[in-house]
Amino acid sequence: MKIRHMAAVLAATVVLPFAAANATDLEVTHWWTSGGEAAAVAELAKAFDATGNKWIDGAIAGSGGTARPIMVSRITGGDPMAATQFNHGRQAEELVEAGLMRDLTDVATRENWKEVIRPASLLDSCTIDGKIYCAPVNIHSWQWLWLSNAAFEKAGVAVPKNWDEFVAAAPALEKAGIVPLAVGGQAWQASGAFDVLLLAVGGKDTFYKVFKDKDAEVAAGPEIAKVFKAADDARRMSKGTNVQDWNQATNMVITGKAGGQIMGDWAQGEFALAGQTAGKDYTCLPGLGVTDVIATGGDAFYFPVLKDEEKSKAQEVLASTLVSPGAQVAFNLKKGSLPVRGDVDLAAANDCMKKGLDILAKGNVVDWTDQLLSADSQKQKEDLFSEFFANPSMTPEDAQKRFAEIIASAE
Repeated sequence: MKIRHMAAVLAATVVLPFAAANATDLEVTHWWTSGGEAAAVAELAKAFDATGNKWIDGAIAGSGGTARPIMVSRITGGDPMAATQFNHGRQAEELVEAGLMRDLTDVATRENWKEVIRPASLLDSCTIDGKIYCAPVNIHSWQWLWLSNAAFEKAGVAVPKNWDEFVAAAPALEKAGIVPLAVGGQAWQASGAFDVLLLAVGGKDTFYKVFKDKDAEVAAGPEIAKVFKAADDARRMSKGTNVQDWNQATNMVITGKAGGQIMGDWAQGEFALAGQTAGKDYTCLPGLGVTDVIATGGDAFYFPVLKDEEKSKAQEVLASTLVSPGAQVAFNLKKGSLPVRGDVDLAAANDCMKKGLDILAKGNVVDWTDQLLSADSQKQKEDLFSEFFANPSMTPEDAQKRFAEIIASAE
């Protein structure tokens, strides 16, 4: 990633190439409702309000699995919001093809998004038939193991340096009354943890053979059997988590009630909100300490077609604001994610964010499952791993057979 120091941006007011002539209220829907997420999205609202318009917050609790169907229903039902969050990838594909999302190509061209947004795959995910339909706001990577230094100290074992050491430390954690691995009850958490294990244990080539090439033979083979063995270990270690939301699971790590959590880098926002310091209070292992690769997933905003001319004009101002240098720095520092612009520098980045930036700079990246699978295929996978983690009687062999069937029919 090309980095240029822009410390002054932190203190600067967001200056836009075009400002709203009249103040316009825009409803913006998203699923950022944890403490750290709310603090981050407030930075985007502040930047948009500074243009003379008004961000009307439409937060939907319950994560993307709950929020997305509500968002889609409103758009298809004729009650669209002005802008809505989706993940990078194919989640809005059918809405775009139905003509319900507006084309942002003029804004992107005017502001040189193709030159400043890095990696290019982020904008590629927004592009359908040569037209740009979304504004990327961050780069999030799933591939992290977050560890409570206090929990391992209490258990009398060293903080692990990789997944195998973490698994080996589980008995000591359990003996100390600590849940080794916190996994919340939402389906996407179990599914995401499996995807992370597949990349770490199976490697990048196998990951792409399964999710990009949709190779069902590989999905049913010995390499993926190793991944299911690791998933079985994760299931065993997560017994006793007894929380639903991802940030509740993160809080178990923060408070030392759990040894670790497989979760995306958005967890950093929760550690920061709790006043914890990377490297001192908690440890982060990108790629589970096994592989030096992260995904370039994350979030983008799409803009439904509106009949109101003033709101339509304000949508362009909002799109511009989201990608502007000032908003990018302020938002991503609090979100724990990386900026989509290659020309800003997060001078205040913590140790974990710097690890992510280093990996990104080396080009050690992969497209994530949101970008490689259709929403329907993702849902099938989530249902499988939700059941797998909740039902100890489901064997790894049976789960792998069902997984291979999902990949065989995946789109």
